[in-house]
Amino acid sequence: MRAAVIANAGIRNLSVVDLPDPEPGPGEVLVRVRAVTLNYRDLLTVEGGYGSRQRTENLIPVSDGAGEVVATGGGVTRFATGDRVVANFFQRWQAGEPDEVGLHSGLGGLIDGMACELRVLPENGLCHTPAHLTDAEAAALPCAGLTAWSAVFDQGRIKPGDQLLTQGSGGVSVFALQFAKLAGAEVIATSSSDAKLQRLRELGANHLINYADTPEWARPAREISGGRGLDLVVEVGGARTLEQSVKAVRLGGAVMLVGVLSGANHDFRLPLVVTRKIRLEGVTCGSYEQFQAMLRAVEHNGLKPALDDRRFQLDELAAALEHLRAGAHFGKVVIEI
Repeated sequence: MRAAVIANAGIRNLSVVDLPDPEPGPGEVLVRVRAVTLNYRDLLTVEGGYGSRQRTENLIPVSDGAGEVVATGGGVTRFATGDRVVANFFQRWQAGEPDEVGLHSGLGGLIDGMACELRVLPENGLCHTPAHLTDAEAAALPCAGLTAWSAVFDQGRIKPGDQLLTQGSGGVSVFALQFAKLAGAEVIATSSSDAKLQRLRELGANHLINYADTPEWARPAREISGGRGLDLVVEVGGARTLEQSVKAVRLGGAVMLVGVLSGANHDFRLPLVVTRKIRLEGVTCGSYEQFQAMLRAVEHNGLKPALDDRRFQLDELAAALEHLRAGAHFGKVVIEI
């Protein structure tokens, strides 16, 4: 089979090589991977950004992938040849609160990812693909989709009529918008691009803010809420956006911390959080049980993930990662295999 491999940290060390075809053992499933999609985590991993929490030698990168079953090992009962499947992000976090074993089982980190033609995975690391989705759309769901699901529902506890703000037009933010609309929430979407803002409106955003034109966007966000403040902000920006997020939420509101795209270190005024009883909570994807719940909701509502217009092939993985880094994409960047 062909697989993308990083010999050592750095995009320059990424190449596509021929490897022996894997075979499933007891309790395992052999998947013909048809599509993978990129997260910012994948770029950081290829560059060795997670230090001791990842492998940097001979690693198959990219966490999110979908395809079809081509063989099963002994004892497998949930899948058969020809079934369309999507891989769960954390292979060993099945349910409940995470532990060290679960959080060290993310695909494309310490263990090989999905940027390959064939991948063997345990039966309990796969789910059936919703029937209305293509393989590329299914591949958009494991990391960004489940992270947004956790931020909006499981941890954010959004309800009909609540007000939520999303940042930008990357995978997590777009999924958060889509899930919030399923819940009946009112959504404020931000972006530095008027063209992307219009696409966010087409996905259901009720209000739009260009943060390049309005760096202090917490003020108009609060004005939209009638001065009360928002119930939830899905925070992906990090150092440059966290203070605005905290200022935008109501007393007792919540900020779900998902990403650090603008930097990780910040001199933050803690009294803003303490005196206004604001809940800051980190979101790290979710469990297999949560993934199944999200897939049921996606299928029941016919939700379609937003995919970037530009498509790549496996040989173009490095170019796809650079496209992601440039921030010109909208939704999920797809690599077809």
